[in-house]
Amino acid sequence: MNNANWNKSNSRGLAPAAQGEPFSAGVAFAGPYHASGDPSTIAYTYGRFSNPTWTRFEQALSELEGGPVVSFGSGMAAVAAVFGTTLRPGDVLAMPSDSYYTARLLADGFFAQIGIKVRKARTAGDDWSQILDGARLLWLETPANPSLDVCDIAALADAAHKRGALIAVDNTTATVLSQTPLELGADFSVASDTKGLTGHSDLVIGHVAVRDSAWLEKLLTWRTQIGAVPGPMEVWLAHRSLATLQVRLERQSRNAHNIAEYLTTRSEVSGVRYPGLTADPSHKIASQQMRYFGSVVSFVLHDRARAEQFLKSCKLVFEATSFGGVHTTAERRARWGSDEIPEGFIRLSVGCEDSLDLIDDIAQALDAVSGLGEW
Repeated sequence: MNNANWNKSNSRGLAPAAQGEPFSAGVAFAGPYHASGDPSTIAYTYGRFSNPTWTRFEQALSELEGGPVVSFGSGMAAVAAVFGTTLRPGDVLAMPSDSYYTARLLADGFFAQIGIKVRKARTAGDDWSQILDGARLLWLETPANPSLDVCDIAALADAAHKRGALIAVDNTTATVLSQTPLELGADFSVASDTKGLTGHSDLVIGHVAVRDSAWLEKLLTWRTQIGAVPGPMEVWLAHRSLATLQVRLERQSRNAHNIAEYLTTRSEVSGVRYPGLTADPSHKIASQQMRYFGSVVSFVLHDRARAEQFLKSCKLVFEATSFGGVHTTAERRARWGSDEIPEGFIRLSVGCEDSLDLIDDIAQALDAVSGLGEW
């Protein structure tokens, strides 16, 4: 895969160059706009309907995604919008049993309560054909969070469409610069842009891109009526962050690969997962559909105590949830009780620091784990 989409989009969403004008427009803070007469002839009338700051960001993202984009106040607002616009009582939703926990919680909670039937299969399993028959929507997440398992988007899109199902891909972990689900056959590309796309750990935002523009109006209606709108300042920050996405993702992916390789050499560590490692179970498929292997590495320490000691001993690595930021973070993911993972499972989000500094820090933290004795 190449970076053609990125190369043609560097100026998208920006005003044409003009003497004495700034490179990019400022934030449009507005509730109501001046709007006399027939509102259907006016681009901006009220802040819940539209905002020029949204428009510029969505134009930029649409060039990367390869289809129209609707921005939302969070990644979960984007997930809810896809579920809410495609599913009706009696419909079947097929989704990964190891996908993002809150997406599963929403499906098994509110949507199950209104009559949606939810079927699940493992991301890397071979059970998809058994749960696709009769499904209205196939929801994928690849790489999965936090397992980093990968599935073949193109193959599953083909299988879903042959059965009359729509397919949506949670592309949060990869980001659109690494992986373009719409080009691989998906009907919806969804992401929590809170994470890698914006990459500075300072905002909450999400988006949905569609292959068929007929879904655009449905998503816009959902956003307007539900009120799941993003703040203009958050959108402006997100748009600004796109300029460094390629630089950040290249550095993070290189750092993550170096750290993953190092972790495989440590006796305290087991179960290292990173799609960029040639020995990783996800590597073959990931190589076919991803440009970069991303910032997230996972591994397992023997138990909870050793995982907590590791995190406590890190000096450069912050203990925090979420991922994709320029600063390296890690957490014992099992503390949330939401995934079927070992108590010592660590999700490491690798940032843009010097990789040797990070490896030195991880090394001394693992040495501290070794000090706890044999297991």
